[in-house]
Amino acid sequence: MKSLEYELKRLRKSWRPGVTARRPRWRVILLLVALANPFLAAQISASTQEITAALRSRQFDTALKLLRPQLEHFPRDAKLWTLDGIALSGKGEKKQALVVYRKALGFSPDYLPALEGAAQIEYELGDQDASQHLQQILEQRPNDPTAHAMLAVLQYRQGDCAAAVKNFKEGGRLLDSQPKALQQYGDCLIHIKEVEKAISVFERALAESNRDASAYLRLGSAQLMAHRPQDAIATLQPLVENNRADSDVLDLLASAYEAEGNTPDAVRTLRQAIVAAPRNVDLYVDFANLSMDHQSYQVGIDMVDAGIGLQPKAAPLYVARGILYVQLAQYDRAEDDFEKADELDPKRSMGSAAEGLVAVQENDPERALATVRAKLRKSPHDAFLLYLKAQILTERGPDPGSADFREALQSAKTATTLDPSLGAARDVLAKLYLQAGQNPAAIAQCRKALQNDPKDQTALYHLIQALRKSGQTKELPGLLTRLADLRAEATKKEAEHNRYKLVEQLPAATEKIQP
Repeated sequence: MKSLEYELKRLRKSWRPGVTARRPRWRVILLLVALANPFLAAQISASTQEITAALRSRQFDTALKLLRPQLEHFPRDAKLWTLDGIALSGKGEKKQALVVYRKALGFSPDYLPALEGAAQIEYELGDQDASQHLQQILEQRPNDPTAHAMLAVLQYRQGDCAAAVKNFKEGGRLLDSQPKALQQYGDCLIHIKEVEKAISVFERALAESNRDASAYLRLGSAQLMAHRPQDAIATLQPLVENNRADSDVLDLLASAYEAEGNTPDAVRTLRQAIVAAPRNVDLYVDFANLSMDHQSYQVGIDMVDAGIGLQPKAAPLYVARGILYVQLAQYDRAEDDFEKADELDPKRSMGSAAEGLVAVQENDPERALATVRAKLRKSPHDAFLLYLKAQILTERGPDPGSADFREALQSAKTATTLDPSLGAARDVLAKLYLQAGQNPAAIAQCRKALQNDPKDQTALYHLIQALRKSGQTKELPGLLTRLADLRAEATKKEAEHNRYKLVEQLPAATEKIQP
């Protein structure tokens, strides 16, 4: 008995927990048998000691042979079935071991060693019962970092980031040996909009990832989301210096340069990205957006032309070029591109929404409304088209209670239901509620719009109006100061954009772009 106790203590000292199957094997389960029942050594027979010794020396076939007569005499003994599961798992027969662990749990549902063994294999196999068994383990050992970490990974895979974040946190420093789990933790923090916490987690992941490029990319993305472009540049620069920057890294780096106000380097880097991945449609769209920001419409068109030459069936490229044509008042060409986009990708109706914008841009509200309604007959659940219809009707100044007003209100409501993040639709809806005297409803829409975009000046202005009309003046001084700051910031940003225009250098931009 003393020798068995000594061996169990030795195993306890030598074992270190891990998240994946690479760490806990038969030794872990054997240890848990001892921990779960401190009186086991006094109860087991000499045969069981032989079984334990066989398992310890990894003689799994011998252990199984010794277990057979024991199980015949004690067929409902959960401990014996758990040892059987250990032996099978040690031989690599995971599915059969899982059957045996579940049999043990049938006799003793809360038996911790069997729960651990079953949960470990279920986790490896992606079995849905793993979550339930991990929860049962945590009921008995609420501070078990391994169980928390494993449960967090499963919740991440299921898309339940709110629950996953709590369990990742309980995993503590154990996650430092699991860079992939750390990246999943950071992804979930981004999903629930805790960006600064995500940056700290991604920094940990980068330190443990052997400098994997995806770890740099995740950290740089989070830093840019947190409006820290200089940090993002510093994070991504080592990849460029070591020739490890792919098109995704270069695209993100270009965004960081532009956010920092360094447009020349943004243009240069984005062109490098396009040369590196000439068939990546998103890169051409990003270049078109950059051209829009700096009113360099023809430069953007030339670059998108090069992309269409390589990807003639990419609908987003025609939409991007069409929008640039609108800025040059080349409406016929714009409409041709939008029609082409709808022909290539009719389900997304990208061209339809853009074509409605063309009609608005031409300052012909009647034609714009007719165009949007025609497009909605083909795509009645397009949130952006519904928003456009509400916007056009609202600009006609309908009286509250009129048919146009009711149609605009319903259209804006439906748009926000279909796409809750569409701030422009919430702005229109808030304006209509204000006109109807429904101030609480207007306040609610403004707050939702500002939650999605804290810099939405229209929503902030409508919120100030609605609060004032409701007699709620406590927030007004702070909101007015915030609105003034946003307007000053927007004016400064516009001036910076106008200060730098892209110089049209079509050969330099496209000569190296090859299929």
